[in-house]
Amino acid sequence: MLTATGSRKHCDWHQQPVEFSSWIAEVNYKEMMTVKPNRTGRKKIPRKRLQDTAFGRLAILALALMCCTLPGWAQQSIDWPGRIRQLVADHRIDQALTVSDQWLAAAPQDLEARGWRARLLAWSNRWNEAEAEYRRVLESAPADNDILLGLADVLTWQKRPKEALEILDRACGLDPQPADCQVRRGRVLQSLGRIGEARAAFRQALDHDASSPEARSGLESLREESRHEFRIGSDLDFFNFTENAGAVAASLRSRFNNHWATSISATQYRRFGEDATRFSASGSYRLNSSDVFTLGLASARHQGVIPKSEAFLEYGRGFRLASSLSPLRGIEALYRQHWLWYRDARIMVATPGAILYFPHDWQWHVQVSAARSHFPGSEASWTSSGMTRLSFPLNRQLSGHVLYAVGTENFGLADQIGQFSARAWGGGLKLRLAPGQEISSYGVYQNRSQARSQTSFGVSYAIRF
Repeated sequence: MLTATGSRKHCDWHQQPVEFSSWIAEVNYKEMMTVKPNRTGRKKIPRKRLQDTAFGRLAILALALMCCTLPGWAQQSIDWPGRIRQLVADHRIDQALTVSDQWLAAAPQDLEARGWRARLLAWSNRWNEAEAEYRRVLESAPADNDILLGLADVLTWQKRPKEALEILDRACGLDPQPADCQVRRGRVLQSLGRIGEARAAFRQALDHDASSPEARSGLESLREESRHEFRIGSDLDFFNFTENAGAVAASLRSRFNNHWATSISATQYRRFGEDATRFSASGSYRLNSSDVFTLGLASARHQGVIPKSEAFLEYGRGFRLASSLSPLRGIEALYRQHWLWYRDARIMVATPGAILYFPHDWQWHVQVSAARSHFPGSEASWTSSGMTRLSFPLNRQLSGHVLYAVGTENFGLADQIGQFSARAWGGGLKLRLAPGQEISSYGVYQNRSQARSQTSFGVSYAIRF
């Protein structure tokens, strides 16, 4: 209730008297005890005081209850969840978080308010704070499935898949229709390399919801993550300044476990009237769920048209962006260093780059290269180049890409080294024929200095098993 200064006092019927009831009683008593003459000249007989009657006591009690409960009714009349949902729909996460703080200030024990605050913190990439809020809610509501799934998402985004799996096992045991839960569980199992269990989780999700696109996509991704990929292909190059060239290649990539993978390839070149053959091998080690390191070597019967030997290393690190409102879902930072030894030249190429991942399987690859070339009888020189490629889906089985490049794109061919400038445009398509099978093709036009040009086409077929 409110005092004369406007402050709120606690309504405790056992410890405090009802102040305004005494005031009402005093006013009524004075009015009723006032002696006034009537028409007969007699004095009025004093009546009972208001608080002495049953009706009066009930009225006073009702007024006191209204005084204590009206502020609570005012708080309940605010549609806190509705306001937050509207702000989220308008992509105003910071304002929604402010509203959730106001909600908690008005109702500190409201678990729904705390759950909303945890979600908003997670969507703002404040994962440590979100985890703390989720765990605080679970202390009071350990069987809240939505909170368990939210905590599992935060742990997954923090690259803590084993902890996320423990939470998901608990959540899936509580949910009578665990389609969403099993999809999350399948993804975490897939990231841990437990392919058989991941496949079972996606199938269980389809048993509960046969139309789930996430479960179907998960199963398809597992098919594509077979242990081996065998690929054969051919390339053709058409020049306006010399005879045409071509190459035929075959490669085998194998993944032995969640950490180790290898790749071997053989390529036969027909270039400038010479036949050359190149063999290469590389090994990759996945340090964790985000980092991969690769080392490789190559040797060739070069005939002066390709490097006689090569060495290269690669490092890649992935970063996932968890905000559901950001168009950017993840970034993969890349670095490659390549040494090439020709008969008459030595080349070192450093290539940093990045792949940006967007919704619906859109990807944008950007890289720049700095090459140090050394020819006999001359000092070493540096040249630069760059490339950007945008990949996108066209339908369920077909995807494409477009690219643009400046400078030298391929230092692995003799005609691509030296002092010249170039620009290139191109694109390609990838068609999934069946689970584990695909055909890829590309076309590139390169406009060089000195009025020279090159047009290249290529096609390859891959099968995974």
